[in-house]
Amino acid sequence: MRCFILLFFVTSTLFSFNFEITDASISNGRTSLIKFKKEKNIVYEKITLEKRTYRVYKNPLDASEVYALIPISYYAKPKNIMATIHYKEGSKKLSKSLWLKVEDGKYKKEEIHVSKSKVNPKGKKVNKRINKEYHEAMNIYATSTKQNYLHSKFILPMDSFITSDFGKARVYNDTLKGYHSGTDFRAKVGTPIIASNDGVVVLSKDRFYSGGTVILDHGQGIYTCYYHMSKLDAKLGSKIKKGEVIGLSGQSGRVTGPHLHFSVRVDGVQVDPLQFVTLMNTNLLNKEEIQ
Repeated sequence: MRCFILLFFVTSTLFSFNFEITDASISNGRTSLIKFKKEKNIVYEKITLEKRTYRVYKNPLDASEVYALIPISYYAKPKNIMATIHYKEGSKKLSKSLWLKVEDGKYKKEEIHVSKSKVNPKGKKVNKRINKEYHEAMNIYATSTKQNYLHSKFILPMDSFITSDFGKARVYNDTLKGYHSGTDFRAKVGTPIIASNDGVVVLSKDRFYSGGTVILDHGQGIYTCYYHMSKLDAKLGSKIKKGEVIGLSGQSGRVTGPHLHFSVRVDGVQVDPLQFVTLMNTNLLNKEEIQ
């Protein structure tokens, strides 16, 4: 079963330029997108939202427009927030603002039972490893390059039944331990996992919680992550093509059984991967594929 999310554009001429925004009302954990048509003498520089800054990039498939992704944290509370567009018109530095409405995603809870050692790990060695792996990943997600490796639409890493959606509050052995940061696909051990789009391998290793892990950098702050794998075929630093096998599914790390955990990071923010894929395919990567 595949999950599809309808997205709507609002076009505005409120400012001295035209822009399009997907969902001015957006649930926590999801991503909005703002597109601008290139206009003479106007250079779009960045968008600020509270204390965060989001860069404006060239559309990889349409030279006539630029865009910015606005990821909303899972932990964001329902409220109206102001987004400020910073741009230059000739030699003048200007800015305009618009309001976004953050809504409650109303995510459900799910109970999971795993080994006690995976819920409250003890021992200096284990906790040192967990801390090292966490900071290693955060350093990766904090990196955003101007280069974009995307030349066509995203695909899902496998065609299988979804067993757990993004955003569910996770209760491990009766202890609340955060939320489900991705989408789980049913997959028996040894099922091929494919890259959801072109990218570069920035992490390929076994980790304490996520087990066999591959992270792909798609450029411009976009990352896809593949967890709990039994075999890793993607080598660190290698360029990967969409649809290329990057490894095999497994049940490594903190799991109750074999499956693939697929997740997405945008500018360091964990977001709903299925909504993100639909957003990009519908509104940014919907032109003809670059050969």
